[in-house]
Amino acid sequence: MRAVVQRVSRASVSVEDDGGRQEVVGSIDQGLCVLVGVTEGDDEAMARKLAAKLVKLRIFSDQDDKMNLSVADIGGGILIISQFTLYGDARRGNRPSFVSAARPEVAEPLIELVVEELRALGATVATGRFGADMAVDLLNDGPVTLLLEL
Repeated sequence: MRAVVQRVSRASVSVEDDGGRQEVVGSIDQGLCVLVGVTEGDDEAMARKLAAKLVKLRIFSDQDDKMNLSVADIGGGILIISQFTLYGDARRGNRPSFVSAARPEVAEPLIELVVEELRALGATVATGRFGADMAVDLLNDGPVTLLLEL
């Protein structure tokens, strides 16, 4: 699993509704916006490990302005967005290959498990819509952006 984690002041994700208008399907205030990619071979243990890491990741500033607090410590939210393109490979040519990305029937249950685990750990979680063409709007705080590879 790969995750691009951004510390945000706010974030939301929208999809187009039946009338062609953008509809917000998930939003948070201060917290983490997390793009999650799944590859073949990823399993439930990795999904659980990612959820635990996200809740405990200390990237928010404490009173001494040191990155020492987690999203749980600040009572922030987590916006999870599935992102198969994190496994895009553009080393050859100019068009990325996505053969390393897990098929939807493998990826979707693992993304859902990450969300379930985060909620079980007490996190406030919002999500995008799996497989949809989504528009993500965020205000990166810092900016702080990390790549997690499990």
